[in-house]
Parts: sequence; C-alpha cells; structure tokens
Amino acid sequence: MGAATEGRTIAALSSPPGPGDRAVIRLSGPEAFGIVRTALVSETAARWPAGRGLLRGFFGDGHGEQPVMVLVMPGPRSFTREDVVELHLPGAPPLAQRALSRVLELGAVPAGPGEFTRRAFQSGRIDLTRAEAVLEMVSAGSEAERRAAAELQSGGLATRVDAARELLEELAALCEASLDFDESDTGHVPAAELLERFTQAGARVAEALSWEERRAPARGLPRVVLCGAPNAGKSSLLNALAGAAHALVTPAAGTTRDGVEVELALAGSRCVLLDAPGLDPRASGVDRSAQERARELREAAHLFLWVVDAARPDVEVAADEVLDLPASVPILLVWTKGDRDDARPGPPRELVGHARASVGVSALTGAGLDELRRAVSRLLSEDAGERGSAARELAARHARALRDAALELERARVALGEEAPLDLVAEALRSATRELDRIRGETTPEDVLDRVFARFCIGK
Repeated sequence: MGAATEGRTIAALSSPPGPGDRAVIRLSGPEAFGIVRTALVSETAARWPAGRGLLRGFFGDGHGEQPVMVLVMPGPRSFTREDVVELHLPGAPPLAQRALSRVLELGAVPAGPGEFTRRAFQSGRIDLTRAEAVLEMVSAGSEAERRAAAELQSGGLATRVDAARELLEELAALCEASLDFDESDTGHVPAAELLERFTQAGARVAEALSWEERRAPARGLPRVVLCGAPNAGKSSLLNALAGAAHALVTPAAGTTRDGVEVELALAGSRCVLLDAPGLDPRASGVDRSAQERARELREAAHLFLWVVDAARPDVEVAADEVLDLPASVPILLVWTKGDRDDARPGPPRELVGHARASVGVSALTGAGLDELRRAVSRLLSEDAGERGSAARELAARHARALRDAALELERARVALGEEAPLDLVAEALRSATRELDRIRGETTPEDVLDRVFARFCIGK
C-alpha cells in the first residue's frame, strides 16, 4: 500500500475497460459511505441501509443523473475489512469515467494496482497465497489456468503449509523443552520419537510441494484448439495451415479421436495447433472417450478456432457448441469449405456474435488462410499480456520456499542424528518455519510484496 494512500479512501473502476452491460466502481476506506451518499440523489441517499445491503436509485455525476445499484458492505465484514461500496452503473465508458471523477472530486483517491487486494492482505482478511490467486485468476489465459487459480484461492496450498508449519513448531518446541531435562527425566523427548516427527513433518512439506507442482500451469507455447461438429473440416484446415498431412481426412465423420497437435508459426506467432475430436453430445463407447479427451484439450486452450461448415451450417447446433466451450477463452469463427458451390457467402449474425472475429476460408484452395493466420496471431498477441507468466512466477516462488524448508528440515534431522546440541536443531527448524511463513506472506520482505501487487490490475 502506498504511503500516499494509506488510511485514505481509495476508488477505481473495477470492471474491464471498454463498453459492457455495466461498469463497476469500487471504493474502500473510512469515507467510502459518506462520499457515495453525497453523490446519490437525495431520494436514493435517504434509503441508505443500516448495515450490509443493496439499494437502487440515481447517482449524480456532476453533469446529470445515472441509474445506479449500490452494494454497501460495512467493515470488518468486507473484502478489505474497511467500509466498501460498489457502484454498478451503465456500461458506457464516458459515463463510468464521469462517475469515477465525481467520487474523486468528493475526496477519494485513485487506487493503485492491486491496492484493494493488498488492503485485504494487510488487514488479515486473506493470506498472500490467496492474494496471489487473485492475480492468477485475472491473468489466466485458459480454463486450466483459471481452475488452478481457483484451487489456490480456495486455500489448497495454505492449508497444506499450515499443516507442515504446525508440525515444525511442535518439533522445535519439543527440542527446546528437552534442553531442560536429562534423559531420565519425564520431560525429555527420546531422539527416536523426534525422528518420527521429523518424518511426519517432511511428508507434509513434500505433500505441499507436490500439490503446487501439479497445480502450476505448464510452460510452453499458447494452445490453439480446433473445435466444431464432426466433419466440419477441422482436420483439413490443420493440414492446410501446417502444409503437411498431419491429420487423417476422410468423408466419414469422427475420424479424429485422440487429437492431433502441430507446432506452427502463424504470421510471426508461434503456437501449438490442436485438432480435437468433433463435438458430439450423443457419442457413446470409444467415441465417448474421445469426447472426454476433447474436453481436456479445450480446457487447456488459449484460443479456439471454431470451424463451421459453410455448405451445411446448422445455426442451432453450432450455437449449442459454443455453450460447451470455456467462456474465458476467445473464439475465432472459421467459416470453412468456402470453395463449395453450395457454400453460403458468410456466417449468420447469430454465430458471429459469439466470436471475437470471423474468417472465411477454403482448405482446398487456400483462400483466406493468410487472413486466418494473421487473425490468430493478432488474437494471441492481444490476449498474451500476463498469460500464464504470473502464475508460473508465483508457483516458482512457492516451490522455492518449500524446497528451502525441506532443506532446513533435513539439516535439522541430520544434526539430531549426529547428536548436535538441541538448540541448534531447534534453530534449523525455526529456519524451515520461516521459509513456510514466506509463502503465507508473514515474513515476506516488503520489496517482494511490492513486486507481487504491482502486477495487479487497477481496481483489483
């Protein structure tokens, strides 16, 4: 938290930039309620709830009135443990900017990147792993990355670290207590019992490390997945883009069952292009297994090439296909088989509305393929940003601290086996505990926290 805003009421636009159904402005701090009530028209302000609540009415932005829904969340039962207000307003950017300017005129200060989440962390509402999960969530480039962030946010790592830490604390306390007793005294803990507890603590640290390594997103190129109905032309399109026959192409539907992947450079952007089995909710037997494999490929996708047959488009079926795709992943509609005499000239509006862009192509003649390559490159570049890099960096930080904790624990175990003084054993255990505390943010240096929160979006 910047020194300039500490103790002040912060405000920011918390919804994505650009037009949308609604814009969300968030305020947090001691003056949040007063600032918003001042800006509301009197009839709306008069209905301000006594505690947590919601009200609808009108917001005076200094130039006019906007319809508003106000969410009132008094501290400490809020994300930041401060008084928090959210204004849900019309999604036109000029109106949202005017409303934000108004709350700043009334005394709020602009929030810095990640400042809402940092206040939640510093107030003890969340630990550092859950704060980092927010960053992972907003920078996720695929459904798999989003799910990994959700696992971190739900406390999957924190609970495992806590379990290991509890054992380390207990071990250190036993070692220190034994310093005051001889082997014949009842307060003395035998070395065999301590070694058994070392094994238990080591297993807990190893479990946390294994969990984080499984959760961490895979390194590598962005994955572009071909999807669409069986026999829509996905395999032919993959072969045409790759310039070689990587996928089997036959008139029969459903010939792709295991998925085919090719590493390509498309207009300067390198990616892995995958031909997944066609979407078929009626599949059974071995074809049903292929559908499960297709689902796994789709969840790891960073971009979908949604292939629709221009000669035989079934708009209703195609629209259902989109509903089966992860909503967080952009879609490029590929209107294929454009060389056919019975091909329609372009996709209907009902389909175009589901995609970021659409391109008409013919895998047979090559028409439209260069435009498709450029569109893929552009969409991958637009969505690259922090894709996966934040998650990988944070996972590496967690893994490094867990490995360091394991090393300190092993150093303590060896010292105990060599009958070193128990105070030295206890100090090594304390060092292992400090490594775990770095993960939760309890002993994390301020400059590390600054680097983590600087990568957040403003408004988060």
